[in-house]
Amino acid sequence: MSRFCPQALLDPKRVLDSERDRIFGDWLASHKGILFKVVHAYAFEHADRQDLFQEIVLQVWRSVDAFRGESSVPTWMYRVALNTAMAWTRKEDRHQRGKQPLEGMEGLLTTESSEGRDPRVEWLYHQIAQLKDVDRSVALLMLDGFSYKEISAIAGITESNVGVKISRIKAALASKGAEEAES
Repeated sequence: MSRFCPQALLDPKRVLDSERDRIFGDWLASHKGILFKVVHAYAFEHADRQDLFQEIVLQVWRSVDAFRGESSVPTWMYRVALNTAMAWTRKEDRHQRGKQPLEGMEGLLTTESSEGRDPRVEWLYHQIAQLKDVDRSVALLMLDGFSYKEISAIAGITESNVGVKISRIKAALASKGAEEAES
């Protein structure tokens, strides 16, 4: 895979449509798992997941020219995906009222068969889906191993706030797990 030169973006005339499309295709092929994770955490019905995935892909494509190389491509794609998902959630809120996540999370936008999914991972994603937008973003980024500094930059909050949110998310998940274990 060839490298994209962010300096070429300083002069938009230097980036041809074919080059932009190639870059986009390379990025999507290499990092579509990021998009699936975000879609999984923000949309609950199959049709909603498809709509959100398409919206995120469109925003990534539209934003290729805005990439300045100040972060890694996966970090940048996470930021675009999370911002798009949060905006989509606000816009689609009237459709989400009264809907619950699918039992067992069937119909995910992944290539895995349902038999191969770990029920603990299913439970974790179900719990993450219940969090507020920023907390959901922080949880996904934490699970992907981003540092507090990187999470701070992507989510637009301070590093200390990232630490507080992670601590609270972990405590809430542990409490919820303990509650369910007692039931």
